[in-house]
Amino acid sequence: MTDPTLERWRLLLGEPGSVCLGGAPLGGPAAARDAALDWLYGRDEDLRRRGVRRQGGTGPSTLTTFDWLDDITRLFPKETVERLQRDAVERYEIHDVVTDPAVLARVEPNPALLKAVLRTKHLMNPQVLRLARRIVEQVVRQLMDKLATDVRSAFTGTKARRAGRFRLARNFDMVRTLRANLGRYQPDTGKVVIETPYFFSRTRRHLEQWQVILLVDQSGSMVDSVIHSAVTAACLWGLPGVRTHLVAFDTEVVDLTSDVDDPVELLMKVQLGGGTDIARAAAYGAGLVEQPRRSIVVLISDFYEGGDPGRLVRIVRGLVEQGSKVLGLAALDEQANPDYDRGLAQRLADAGAHVGAMTPGELASFVAEHVGR
Repeated sequence: MTDPTLERWRLLLGEPGSVCLGGAPLGGPAAARDAALDWLYGRDEDLRRRGVRRQGGTGPSTLTTFDWLDDITRLFPKETVERLQRDAVERYEIHDVVTDPAVLARVEPNPALLKAVLRTKHLMNPQVLRLARRIVEQVVRQLMDKLATDVRSAFTGTKARRAGRFRLARNFDMVRTLRANLGRYQPDTGKVVIETPYFFSRTRRHLEQWQVILLVDQSGSMVDSVIHSAVTAACLWGLPGVRTHLVAFDTEVVDLTSDVDDPVELLMKVQLGGGTDIARAAAYGAGLVEQPRRSIVVLISDFYEGGDPGRLVRIVRGLVEQGSKVLGLAALDEQANPDYDRGLAQRLADAGAHVGAMTPGELASFVAEHVGR
């Protein structure tokens, strides 16, 4: 019987890993898994240049994308299937994963496929576009369900300094609890025994109307931020005290506010790619401001400006000087890992903008904190 650990190494390494099994061939399900991995990773040019060949044979593959998707769904756990699908559409740009009707009908929606749909929807005929919309709807629904919880928590109320009756983890007053229980410090263990925990109370305050203006760079590198901006705007839409605008831009500016309550429709209208004129978008956003001291302008971009960076800095400085909150986000997604022009970002920070990267939940908390003041 083949050692499962050695078999996994053979699958990971491909044909060069045959030594793991003493040269013995794979059999049964393992051989089928190896064929499915070869279909995808056997086309990796970088591996070929380095003399590492995953491809087991020299003949052309008879597998179609449809067959391959059917095989990996049968052969691998869900997490592996999602990784393989993601590599197919992002790493190897196998577009028929999201443009072939037969394939789309079988594929399991996930965030990687959502991004692929947004990048390739211009290639789709109306029939395929209807099927692709299923992916958009399902993934957006999952993101909405997750973010809605964060938004509700952020807008539940702000912490009051008086003690609260409701013992919730998010209301835990660590400083007061430690101060009150220091007498029970145990030197031998280095621990404080908590006899009486303390909690903040939360209060709901009257919320006056605030404008939240999201300006979203729709260049290809910002696809994650575009998706999360649409979902965030939808979650903020209709909240008491908040009026949300959403504007997408490249070298042109498109106001998508009328579709904010329908993030699926909004994302299907987004056109990824093209140049970038951030200053033009900032000027448009500044023109939407009605009460400067009750406005939050969120500029979501990698700050690689194709327009006039000096004009952008002047617009941001003007917004700040009139009392608006300006937030420059180099990323708005679950990882919040930014890749951006640090020089221009620093100039915007010097002009008074808050610059950084946030998850959607952190943005909701930022908005709630200022709206609740």
